[in-house]
Amino acid sequence: MAPALPSRPLRILAPLVLLLLAACAVPEPEPPPPPATAPKPRPERPADPAPSTASEEMRAFYAQAQARLLSQGLMRQDGGGPDTPFNERQLVDNFVRIALYDEYTRRDGRLVAQAAPSRLRRWEQPIAMQVVFGDTIPAAQRQVDAANVATYAARLSALTGVPIRQTETEANFHVLILNEDERRDFRPRLLELVPELDELTVRAVTGLPRQTFCVVFAFSRGRSSTYAHAIAVVRGEHPDLLRLSCIHEELAQGMGLANDSPMARPSIFNDDEEFALLTRHDELLLQMLYDPRLRPGMTEAEARPILRVIARELIGGES
Repeated sequence: MAPALPSRPLRILAPLVLLLLAACAVPEPEPPPPPATAPKPRPERPADPAPSTASEEMRAFYAQAQARLLSQGLMRQDGGGPDTPFNERQLVDNFVRIALYDEYTRRDGRLVAQAAPSRLRRWEQPIAMQVVFGDTIPAAQRQVDAANVATYAARLSALTGVPIRQTETEANFHVLILNEDERRDFRPRLLELVPELDELTVRAVTGLPRQTFCVVFAFSRGRSSTYAHAIAVVRGEHPDLLRLSCIHEELAQGMGLANDSPMARPSIFNDDEEFALLTRHDELLLQMLYDPRLRPGMTEAEARPILRVIARELIGGES
């Protein structure tokens, strides 16, 4: 579902700071109490802005998509079981395909779905994660999504050892939850969040095709293989499970598991949509990615002998 590509160096500008000043004045003499009156009613909270017709059409489309997947026995939430065994060799092969290949290639100013060999990439600095909602995302949905992102980010942090905190400012990992019109018009805000973002990424976000459920972009500085910034885009029109599935996949891919593989099972890094949420297999991939015996920039040839040792330690050899 998601390209995760290094880009040109990023220049992150310090955000504007709004200072709230309290006035200080000499107090007036206290007036006599006013006569008792009925309390004024509190103003009602303004209703959430209504989504557009285009957004409502997208909501219906994705509701049907989720219903179809569920009717086929897909989008499992059990994390895998006796019907999905894997061994040390399979875990290593899956890691290589998912972490050491890119899902998308840049060609003629476009992102083309074509796997290409890459190098090991991951975060070497703490992550400050900000969830940014479109104006037409209902308040109840915002509360659920923000809680899901925070809970899952804590899980990713525990698996990788990378500190991840939720923030409203100075973020280096933005999770955008937007309805259709908001995403199409998000260019100015996107460039505020990540100044000097390359035009290809801006167009990829604002022009996301309907068949793409969600996407993440992760960026390094210059030729480095360590991530400096990431942007995940989740459609606000998705029904709850599909939206949660997008959060699970895109945030994990934004940690450095950039590709999908049809051989990976049980895994969310497989476009067959069999699993909706992070599996035990995927947890092991994240632990492998952030094992200190590996280092950013490694090729497959350099990493594979070390991966065999790590996989053997994690699952106890061939099954």
